[in-house]
Amino acid sequence: MNIKEKIKYFYENVTSNNLIDEVPNYIDNNCTIRIGEKVIPVGIEGMKQHLLEVRNTYPDFKMTIIRQYCDGDYVISEFIAEGTHKGEWLGMKPSGKRLTFTGVDIDKIADGKIIEHGGATNTFEALFEENIIQPTP
Repeated sequence: MNIKEKIKYFYENVTSNNLIDEVPNYIDNNCTIRIGEKVIPVGIEGMKQHLLEVRNTYPDFKMTIIRQYCDGDYVISEFIAEGTHKGEWLGMKPSGKRLTFTGVDIDKIADGKIIEHGGATNTFEALFEENIIQPTP
């Protein structure tokens, strides 16, 4: 598999099917999360924890990669994520509603594994659309 195929497999199969034991095959032990200029070390265990928390909130979570771009060591993946909101998240009680999110992941690859992960998910649009959160008057 080339790096785009490997990243697509990670999101569509490992993440979507909650294959936590396979995470070390795709995530480097020194993996960081990049949020703007801020870099947070998470490693394999931090990424596993993140995936478990997503699964607790959306037990049927599924990701589909709709487009990918590769630039050197970086793979940019545009995705659609879906899941039923059955767990509490950021103080929001489970709604039982099936939500659809769009977003972009930006992953830096070293030695065939993700060493840096970042991106953005359009979370609020889905939450507003389903009246899970509402703007204050």
